[in-house]
Amino acid sequence: MTQTVVERPDTRAPRHANATLLVLFLSLGGLAFATLQSLVAPALPVIAQDLRASTGDISWVLTAYLLAASVFTPILGRLGDMVGKRRVLLAVLVIFFAGTLLAALAPNLVVLIAARALQGAAGAILPLSIGIVRDELPRERVGVIVGLLSALFGIGAGIGIVAAGPIVDHLSWHWLFWLPLALIVIAMLGVVFGVPESPVRTPGRLDVLGAAILSVSLVSLLLAISKGREWGWTDPLTVGLLVLGTAALVSFVLVELRVKEPLINMRLIALRGVWATNLVGLAFGFAMFGTFLLIPMLLQLPAATGYGFGRTVTQAGLFLLPTTVTMLVFGPLSGLLDRRFGPKLPMFLGAVFVVAAFTLPAVMHDQLWHIVASGLLTGAGIGLAFAAMSNAIIETVPASHTGEATGVNAIVRTIGGSVGTAVIAAVVAANTDARGLPSDSAFTEGFWVCAVVAVVAIVAALALPSARRRRATFDVTHVSAQRPPVSDG
Repeated sequence: MTQTVVERPDTRAPRHANATLLVLFLSLGGLAFATLQSLVAPALPVIAQDLRASTGDISWVLTAYLLAASVFTPILGRLGDMVGKRRVLLAVLVIFFAGTLLAALAPNLVVLIAARALQGAAGAILPLSIGIVRDELPRERVGVIVGLLSALFGIGAGIGIVAAGPIVDHLSWHWLFWLPLALIVIAMLGVVFGVPESPVRTPGRLDVLGAAILSVSLVSLLLAISKGREWGWTDPLTVGLLVLGTAALVSFVLVELRVKEPLINMRLIALRGVWATNLVGLAFGFAMFGTFLLIPMLLQLPAATGYGFGRTVTQAGLFLLPTTVTMLVFGPLSGLLDRRFGPKLPMFLGAVFVVAAFTLPAVMHDQLWHIVASGLLTGAGIGLAFAAMSNAIIETVPASHTGEATGVNAIVRTIGGSVGTAVIAAVVAANTDARGLPSDSAFTEGFWVCAVVAVVAIVAALALPSARRRRATFDVTHVSAQRPPVSDG
């Protein structure tokens, strides 16, 4: 069956009467999701005490969010490509609203975990928003706007770390959800009244079998990675989940190569511009969450240790504010560089900045300016690379597959963050002193690990095709995406 693909020429003027409001409404939803991803983490001890939960049980507040985001992002991104991005985005925001309201009212841990799973299901906000921007705005504006939307995900994560302390200190942990709820409501109303439905669709049926296999794979792998340190890396449950997840992932690839209407087009994922970008996303997800774990921990350690700075949770969060501001500046700048040179240059520069950001504190972290300088470099690198990743993908794949391809990139970054958190936590746990505090070498090793992983991003960025090759690839994939894939069935 030949798929019908409706394409809007890139040179046409935007159909939307007020592009500024469109971008604003899309930004608010993405900002709320990204903020809630990290906002809860610093407050977990307070929430655990209030709900009388153990350390192992309270960690499910983060794990549920992570698993739901990983499972539903590709499914909802694909649905957006099929039935309309605005329609699916509105449904996602409604689910997001319900989960956040439920979390704000949660009387116990079980309800809170369920609410966090609903929130995580909104992970498709970014790929859907990027798809809408691509469909509604002229080509010359897409790069900068996508840069802003992509940077907001890093910015939101930084805001979450910064804002958690003051909110918990002056209000209560319930307000961690009441405040973002206002952003979600405005975003919902904005999508209803200010965002038109996309004309670009790929009609078809959802690959239910592929979705089920991918869900099993992602849940198994991420659960093993998230809980491996707690359960033990050699525990039969951890090993079993890793084996099951890997086997399911291989099965998913084989199924997707044979099905007529795949959930994820493996032939698109195999393109150099896509797989190289996803490898950059994996490395950056690792490094970003390494920052959010190592920097606050180092700042909060007692000054009596000789290497800690004795700051409160609130003060430690404020030291990440320069990182957040720098992301906001360099995200749109990445879009401008992309317009002139293509996404390869800003992605490469972003990776170089992040390598420098971790090399500096790995060599020396005994002065506050070392921490601030590292944060500024991290913000610049993430701002440049996150925006370039999204632009690289939307310039490589046809518009009818934007949600699908950017959704995969979002999953890859999530997996990188999960792996980074687990690895850095293991490094810290392996380097504690008799008092149970992380040693100075724990931070040195942790920063070096992140720097090495960031080098992988440099190599992957260099593997991206040039602007001329990217345009040629787009022309080929644009045609092939409209043909039915070969099936042995």
